[in-house]
Amino acid sequence: MAKKYETESNLADMIGPGTAIKGDIETNNDIKVDGSIEGNLISKGRIIIGQSGKVIGELKSTNCDIMGTFEGKLTVSELLSLKASSKLHGDVKTSKLSIEPGAIFTGTCNMDDKVTQPSAGVANAKK
Repeated sequence: MAKKYETESNLADMIGPGTAIKGDIETNNDIKVDGSIEGNLISKGRIIIGQSGKVIGELKSTNCDIMGTFEGKLTVSELLSLKASSKLHGDVKTSKLSIEPGAIFTGTCNMDDKVTQPSAGVANAKK
């Protein structure tokens, strides 16, 4: 019996542990960061910063789960979830916010149900 493989468009993008990126990333897919990114990260899907993940810069997404470290400006059009192991230092703009006990949040938060969804340039690129 042949194995069925998911098409690449159904898989989340991933930045693995030990990988460091300096620069901007734009995607229409979900993305998980277990390495480090210094730059802007934009996703029309969900961004997950794993426990070993670190992002310094500007982040824009529809949903975001943080278990690792984030420093900078964060805009989430739907739900931002800070897990117990998270460390967030910066300015947040979101529609909904969930903070587990133990999470560290230093900065400002502006909650508004009219936060606009991010527009990744990847979707608008002409071929």
